[in-house]
Amino acid sequence: MIDIKLLRANPDEYRQAARAKNISCDLDALLDVDRRLLDAQRELQDIKTAQNKAGKEIAQLQGPAKQAAIAQMTELKKRAKELSDTVTELEPKFQELMLLVPQPADPEVPLGRDDTENVELRRVGEVRKFDFTPKDHIELGTALDIIDVDRGVKLAGSRNYVLKGAGALMHQAILRLALDQMVAKGYTLMTVPVLVNESVMEGTGYFPVGRDQAYLCERDAQALVGTAEVPVTAYHCGEILAEADLPRKYVALSTCFRREAGAAGKDTYGLYRIHYFDKVEQVILGPNDVSASKAFHQEILRNSEDMLNALGLPYRVVNVCTGDLGQGQVQKFDIETWMPSRGNYGETHSASRFYEFQARRLNIRYRAADGSLKFCHTLNNTVIASPRVLIPVLELYQNADGSVTVPPALRPYMGGMERITGRA
Repeated sequence: MIDIKLLRANPDEYRQAARAKNISCDLDALLDVDRRLLDAQRELQDIKTAQNKAGKEIAQLQGPAKQAAIAQMTELKKRAKELSDTVTELEPKFQELMLLVPQPADPEVPLGRDDTENVELRRVGEVRKFDFTPKDHIELGTALDIIDVDRGVKLAGSRNYVLKGAGALMHQAILRLALDQMVAKGYTLMTVPVLVNESVMEGTGYFPVGRDQAYLCERDAQALVGTAEVPVTAYHCGEILAEADLPRKYVALSTCFRREAGAAGKDTYGLYRIHYFDKVEQVILGPNDVSASKAFHQEILRNSEDMLNALGLPYRVVNVCTGDLGQGQVQKFDIETWMPSRGNYGETHSASRFYEFQARRLNIRYRAADGSLKFCHTLNNTVIASPRVLIPVLELYQNADGSVTVPPALRPYMGGMERITGRA
C-alpha cells in the first residue's frame, strides 16, 4: 500500500504509475472519498472537543442558560452520530480503493507495454550447439520414464504432471542444492504454511489484484499460496522489530499453486506453465533505506545466478519494463534460462524490490535509533523453481543416445548418479 500523504501531494505521479503499469484504479474517486473522510473525521473530533467542554460548563449553569446548553449538547450528539455513520461508511470504501493503487516504478525501470519490451542487461554462459537432433524435455522424460504428463492430467486435469524415478530425484536434488547454498550464506531456513488467511494474501499484495490466480478455500476464508514469499514476508505482520535485528534474511521451500487464469492456449505443452510446482524462495526484510534496498536487490539476484552457475545453465538477466511490473514492485529483474525446445530464454526467476509497499499493508515496522517507528522494506526472489528448471537441465544435458547426464552439482544428492538412462 502506498502512503496516502504522498498521493495527496502528487496525484499525477500515481496516475502516471497506473498508466505505465497498465493497472486500472480510480484515483479521482479515491481522493474524493479521502477528502470526505478527512472532513468527517476532523469535524467529529471538533464535536468531541466541544462536547467535553460543554459537559464541564453545564454543571456550572442554571436556568435558561443550562437548558440552552443541554439543547446544544443534544444537537452535538446528533451531529456526532451522523458523522460517525459517515466515517463507518467511507472507511471501507477508502480501504478498497487504496488497495488498488500501484506503487510508482523506480526511475531506472524502462518504460514498456509488456515483457517484449524488457531490457536485457547481460548474458552468462554459452548456449549449447548440438551435433544431433535434440529432443524436448517431454520426449526425453517420457522415453526415460521420469515424467508422466498423461497420468498427471488423469489425476488432476490439464497443466498437471507426475515426476518419477530419477526425475523425482533430480527435482528434489535441485531444491536441496538451493537450500544448502542459501543456508551457507546465512539465510534462516523456514517451513511455512501454504494455506493462509486471505488477509495475508492481501497484505503481500496478491489480493485483490491477482485474486483470480489463486485457489480459494472460501469456506475458511483462506487461499493456497503461489509462492512462499506470501507466508515468509507476512511472518512478522503486526510486529515492531528492532533496527539492530535488521536485515532479516529468510529462505523457504514450498509447494506453489497457480490457477493460470487467462493463460488458456498459452504454453500448454510441457512443464513450463503448470498448476503446481516447488520453489525455494528468498525474502529480505530490511531498513527503510533506498540505497540499502538496492544493495539487497543485487544480493538476491546474485544468489539466484550462483544457483544457475552451479547447474551450468546459460541465462540472461533483464530489467523488467513498467508494463510487466506488478502493482507493488518498484523494480524487478528477471532471470531467463536458455531452453532449447523453446529456441529462446524462458523466465525462471523474478527478483523484486517493494520498498515499504508490503510492509505498510502488513504493518511491519521497526524502531529506529532515534526512537521513531518506520516501515520495513521488503524484497524477494526465486532461488530455484522446479520442475520448470528441469526443462533446461534435461534438454541441455541430453546425449545422442537419449540419456541425460546429471549435472555434477546434483550428483551428491542423487546417490552419485552420473547419468539417467531409464528406470531408476
